[in-house]
Amino acid sequence: MSGPYVLLQFGADFYNVRFEDLEGRLAFTVKMVDESPNLILKLTREAPWAQQHPDIMGPSSSFFYFGPSRTPGYIVYGNSPTQPMTHSRRQKKEGSTSRYFTARSGAEYKWRITPTKLECVDNKGAVQAIWEASQLEDEFHAKLTIKHSGLAIVTEILTTLALNRMAHAFYT
Repeated sequence: MSGPYVLLQFGADFYNVRFEDLEGRLAFTVKMVDESPNLILKLTREAPWAQQHPDIMGPSSSFFYFGPSRTPGYIVYGNSPTQPMTHSRRQKKEGSTSRYFTARSGAEYKWRITPTKLECVDNKGAVQAIWEASQLEDEFHAKLTIKHSGLAIVTEILTTLALNRMAHAFYT
């Protein structure tokens, strides 16, 4: 299968969210690990979904280590070195709502951010993923559509998506 892949987000609480595919397979979860003294969250790529997609690459989890009062801290992918959260949400132009991140492969990606939609594009402008808030009548909170080419960095897409959404909620 060559995508696009649709994941439905259930839960609006950043500390307890799950993403399922259209067949109801659990794809990703975000759970709180600890909050004393600082908030720690874990994003996990779940086996029921990942086993359906042999093209998935990259780490199967990431950790969000926030600073005091939920200030930006750092992210860790699997057993990789830490990286500052601010490095995964770089702003290139004053006043721009777009945020940039560099994947572990070295390629740069951009999130175009609006209040109800986030688009992840590569450095050539090709859309890799689109997150859209749901309608009031939907039973899910949002829909994430991932292009086949995005599977190579799917955990990084979900991690930076969550980080951008949390940053918007915590710091604006």
